[in-house]
This record gives sequence, C-alpha cells and structure tokens, in this order.
Amino acid sequence: MVPRMERKRSDIIADELEGLILEGSFTDGARLDEVQLADRFQVSRTPIREALHRLTQSGLVEQVPRRGVFVRQPGPVELIEMFEVMAELEAVCARLAASRITEQALEELKALNVRCLDAVGQGQSDDYYEMNEVFHRMLYRQSGNAFLEQECLRLHRRLKPFRRLQLRVRGRLSQSMTEHEQVVAALEAGDGSAAASAIRAHVAVQGEKFHHLMSSLRPAAE
Repeated sequence: MVPRMERKRSDIIADELEGLILEGSFTDGARLDEVQLADRFQVSRTPIREALHRLTQSGLVEQVPRRGVFVRQPGPVELIEMFEVMAELEAVCARLAASRITEQALEELKALNVRCLDAVGQGQSDDYYEMNEVFHRMLYRQSGNAFLEQECLRLHRRLKPFRRLQLRVRGRLSQSMTEHEQVVAALEAGDGSAAASAIRAHVAVQGEKFHHLMSSLRPAAE
C-alpha cells in the first residue's frame, strides 16, 4: 500500500500561488513580495521562500538578483516544446520499465490506480494529481536508469503547474485514469512498445488537450 505523505506548509502555499498565477491574480512580470505573501498566508517568511524556490524550479517564477522574484509565464511554443520532450522521455522510461519493473512496483502502481479512481469518482483533481505524481515518479525509477530518472524529475518539476491545470478540464480526469490503466496493463504484459505509446499519448498536450490548456491560461496572459 502506498502511504499518503503529510504535506509541508510551503508545498501547500506553492500550490496556492500556482493557482493564483495561472488564474491571473498575479500577472506575467508581477513581483512577488515575501513580506506581503507572509502576511497573506499568515506564516513566517521561511515557508514563503521555500514555496518561491519550488516555483522557481518549475520555471513559473524567476529570481532576479537584487530585485526579487517575478512571475514568468512561458509562451505556447515553449510549453509545447517542453511537453514534447517530456512525452518522449517518459516513453523511454516506460519502454525500459516494461522489462525491468519489479512485481512489487507493479502492485504499487495498481494500488495507486485504485486511489486515483476514487479521486476521479469524487471529482478531486488535486488529490488525483498528488497520486499521479507518485505514479510517474515510480515509472521513472522503474526504468532502471538513474540518469534518465533525474532528467525526467527535472523537467517534471518545470511542468508541474501545467500538468496539474490540465486535469481540471472537464472529462480529463477520467481520460487520464484510462490512460494510467493502459500503461499498467502494458507494463504487466512486458510490452515495451505499447507502454511507451500509452505514456506518450498520456503526457503529450497536442491538439484538443493543448487548446484546453492554453484556454485555461488565457486569463493570466490578458
């Protein structure tokens, strides 16, 4: 059984800031003041700094020396390029994992899917995403390639706000759940090609999925 981890206050704040940025409360180029944010969230500046550091890693904000931290919204071309690379990296992970994954890891992925299905039934996109992150991290680990795992984790951090956002599109949770099940079925069958194709389709944001993502971001860009 995969344990549910207690979330740090800084992670909760980072998630809230992501939402505020993506919804347009903080526009592109806006300066994020630590003192004002500490007052807003009723915390010390330490968790605020930790939250801003996480957002810096994702590329959603940029720290400018001696000036502060500023919101940075990636453009549509940059976003689709990052998602294209992410889809291919995860496809390699799935192809390798099909022949390297342990029985224990397979059972853990199945258990995660059960919990994800429960979140889908309740319409809880954030709970789904929390378990979705564990699912993908396990896939990276089961590739058996430490360098590939670290590259996936690095890019995953940058795309986290946008991967979370696209799950809020109507119907996307159940679609994502179906894709998870296809990935696990291919891994269990030891079919590297099918596993790679399934995860590639799951991660890529082409066509309608990308249109929905950009429509969600539009208020922040206007």
